[in-house]
Amino acid sequence: MGEVSFETSAYAKIILHAVKYSQCAVNGILLADGSKIKEGSKNPDLNIVDTMPLFHHSHSLSPMAEVALTQIEALAQADNRVIAGYYAACENFNDNTVEKCPGQKIAEKIAEHFPSAVFIVVDNKRLVRHLASPAIKIYRYSEGKWKPQDTNKVLFQTPLVLETVSHLLQWEVYKELVDFDNYLDDLTQDWSNLGIEKVVASINAVNTIDSK
Repeated sequence: MGEVSFETSAYAKIILHAVKYSQCAVNGILLADGSKIKEGSKNPDLNIVDTMPLFHHSHSLSPMAEVALTQIEALAQADNRVIAGYYAACENFNDNTVEKCPGQKIAEKIAEHFPSAVFIVVDNKRLVRHLASPAIKIYRYSEGKWKPQDTNKVLFQTPLVLETVSHLLQWEVYKELVDFDNYLDDLTQDWSNLGIEKVVASINAVNTIDSK
């Protein structure tokens, strides 16, 4: 099985989405760098470069999911990215498995088009002690099922990712996160969350300078 790596902002958006709506189930889409995926390769390494937060209350509204996925696909193609998976966080603190997550049909549809898709489940228990380890579980689609993967296969493209996300949580940046539900309420909102990406980039720049 290939390794899965995350850019800082991609991982951050997952965590911020789960924290902003901690009382709800949330879900979203994972975008991988298409230039690093060889056509026809089985279970390739995936570099998740971005995530698109979807819903916190419209999980069962399939027409809305179709609209969102159509927009995401257009954005992905323009940037040579691939819809490579799905993430979700359960409403119940103790529910940290694929079977308990919302939007199963969205994940299955992604796997139909991209057989090497991954399913990221936010581990609510790890989220409480976030600095200790990544607060996610990873599943990969294989033989028609979502199978758990070794968490050691979760990698980050830059150092200090957990520290960066912890800073974002302390600064309550999660309040600025916009998902597709928010966008449907106000079409002027940016659900690609470029503002959060800029904050992450500025933190990474400071970390780079400090490490020299």
